[in-house]
Amino acid sequence: MPDYAEAIHRLIEELKRLPGIGPKSAQRIAFHLLRMEREDVRRLARTIEEVTEKIVLCSSCNNLTDVDPCHFCSNEARDRSVICVVEEPYNVAAIERTREYRGLYHVLHGALSPIRGIGPDDLKIANLLGRLRSGEVKEVILATNPNTEGEATATYLARLLKPLGVRVTRIAMGLPVGSDLEFADEVTMHRALINRREM
Repeated sequence: MPDYAEAIHRLIEELKRLPGIGPKSAQRIAFHLLRMEREDVRRLARTIEEVTEKIVLCSSCNNLTDVDPCHFCSNEARDRSVICVVEEPYNVAAIERTREYRGLYHVLHGALSPIRGIGPDDLKIANLLGRLRSGEVKEVILATNPNTEGEATATYLARLLKPLGVRVTRIAMGLPVGSDLEFADEVTMHRALINRREM
């Protein structure tokens, strides 16, 4: 005999598929949802549906956006001679919190990881190369995570980009090795940008 009604069991199984959500967390979230007012649950469901329908990738930088190009790429006040390459869209927010960076972004949507079967063709690298062909970009900042996959990605991109005649820099290791950019505080992220180094 199952522990829960089939609908609850299915909800828990779906929640377990979310990153960082294990069986116990999924169960707690499921029962929290069941205690919520129905209108609150409906609003949550509508919001999830709306975000999956309206959010697209920027055709230039691959950031998540509801307009194409995104507000970074379409902002004429941004410095178009510098592109900061990050792994995930939430890394853009970490850098923006410093209020110091004024250039453009490029989101790879992952990092090289042979163990997980992620190679260069699985990342958004092709349109980065296309962006560099105009000659307007003078520097590419590699702001991948300071872990094994991030370092491998930065090294790969440095070797790929240097022959194109752009300055390739790497954010300084003011960030703890093995962590993710999304957990960096503003001061640490600011120092990492200021102290970036040539690759």
